[in-house]
Amino acid sequence: MGALLSVPLIRFALFPLLRRTTEVKESPMGALTEFSSLTEPVMRTIQIELVDGWRKAISEKAVYVTKDSQGRLRVLTSVCPHLGCTVPWNKEKGEFICPCHGATFAADGTRVSGPSLRGMDTLETSVQDGQLQVRFQYFRQLVSDKEVIG
Repeated sequence: MGALLSVPLIRFALFPLLRRTTEVKESPMGALTEFSSLTEPVMRTIQIELVDGWRKAISEKAVYVTKDSQGRLRVLTSVCPHLGCTVPWNKEKGEFICPCHGATFAADGTRVSGPSLRGMDTLETSVQDGQLQVRFQYFRQLVSDKEVIG
């Protein structure tokens, strides 16, 4: 009888260890028409919901919507690929400048100078019902290749 009653308790205790972290859901960025006449990167704050075992966490992340050299929309993470500092857009200089170590990036996120080994990381996007959606991810820092870590 004791063994039978312990099964639900053991399952309850082990559930967070056995359950995988959920995939990050896509976050809405706004209507495509809002980004049709971009001349410089636009910052947006998105909410990210993660469920890990019993814990549910909602965080906000800053991302930038910009255009590449062919005029296609790109969404960049604001996390510096060097050491993870938040990289702001400097309107006067027309580039992203990392406040921690001085890495600079062009408006489309490509590396210009500094200690960063690669350009700013792009995020996966999609369009649903005329709305731009983005899936936030974390990338390994201090490496030259873009590698997803979460």
